[in-house]
Amino acid sequence: MAKDNGKIRASSGRRIFIQDLLFSLLSSALAFMAVRWVSDPIPHFTTLLAKWLGVSLVGMMTGMFVTRSHKSVRRYHSFAAAQRILLSVAIKEIFMIAALLTTLVELPSVAFAVIAVLVDVALTLFFVLYLRFTIDRISAEEKGIMDKATRMTALIKGTSPESLALAEKAESIYDVVGFLTTNPRKAGMLIDGKAVFYCKNNKELDELVARLGGVDIMLFSKNEGVPPSDKESGERITFQQDGMTKAGHLLKRGIDIAGSAILLVLFSPLFLICAIAVKLGDGGPVIYSQERIGLHGEPFRIHKFRSMRTDAEKGTPALYGGDTDERLTGVGRFLRNHHLDELPQLWNVLRGDMSFIGYRPERRFYIDQIEKENPRYRFLYQIRPGVTSYATLYNGYTDTIDKMLIRLDLDLYYLRNHSLAFDAKVLALTFLNIISGKRF
Repeated sequence: MAKDNGKIRASSGRRIFIQDLLFSLLSSALAFMAVRWVSDPIPHFTTLLAKWLGVSLVGMMTGMFVTRSHKSVRRYHSFAAAQRILLSVAIKEIFMIAALLTTLVELPSVAFAVIAVLVDVALTLFFVLYLRFTIDRISAEEKGIMDKATRMTALIKGTSPESLALAEKAESIYDVVGFLTTNPRKAGMLIDGKAVFYCKNNKELDELVARLGGVDIMLFSKNEGVPPSDKESGERITFQQDGMTKAGHLLKRGIDIAGSAILLVLFSPLFLICAIAVKLGDGGPVIYSQERIGLHGEPFRIHKFRSMRTDAEKGTPALYGGDTDERLTGVGRFLRNHHLDELPQLWNVLRGDMSFIGYRPERRFYIDQIEKENPRYRFLYQIRPGVTSYATLYNGYTDTIDKMLIRLDLDLYYLRNHSLAFDAKVLALTFLNIISGKRF
């Protein structure tokens, strides 16, 4: 196990090293372009740009080797990691200034040289440092999500002051998902940020429970049914904002169709490169297809660039074991690490099998095992599975049934709270995680 952990840390270190170098080069290129934008034409611009990028590469590599900033894997967002990055960037800029002073890279004036260095510093710190800590800050805001998602869920009967007090007490034990009322005038309200659901019969209650991903317990106050006072109503009750309504689902599907179609065209050169790499890797098939269960519990074929040997799943299905999985091919490991293996799922999104954001679709073999422990998996069939998911951000790849059960809790949390705004948040977090090199 220690040996495997060492391999994972080494792989993470290499990835962070390459990532930070690329961000550094991007920053230097943009800084030099900024000088070109504010100046008259610069003689031999292409040659000077190549020298500038060369110095940037050597300077950043030297800084990273001296400070070992790429070794900050375990505490990726710590203060010590930030200090190392700052020192790496400082060493890089010393190289850049030296190149300007020695006229290795000669700009039209001192002012332009100062602009180049300052913009380089600002962009390097933004790409290499700020994005990492942005993710850390967002993760800190979501600190209690895992605990909340794995709690038992509860509905509070009524909206009286006693019911509101009961909800406050219950929050320490349960995930209170809302209030239940038989008064149609209160339908669609929010009390302390929690929705008021109107149900006039048991059938509507069953539909509500399914929509919420299951409810463990209904809590009643002693005096349930007493209307809230004017003070309570004025201070604590607001009108509910639009969530994932029917119109929201239609808009989401429209975004999926338009987005997947555009990305399929834009990424077509990348598709070709990945396909050639997989084929040259071991001569096997480029695309790997597998049956998964999706919307309404219907099976569909999910498509990926093949990342494992062709005999990877002979016999009993096996879960992905991470970087150390011996079934991975050399090319496949790279594709997995950079999530490029999932690009063909854009076709699944365009077809309507999947959405950009949802829950990760699973095989029937594992769904049967999950449902033995938690039959609520069936509630997920109300929505399309996704290329990425809220659960993936916090639970990563699931290589055990226990992790699948935790993932299910998070997927049900997403089901209870999903909206277009929530989807936008998940998409933004996924993008930030990918470009920061965070593993999930």
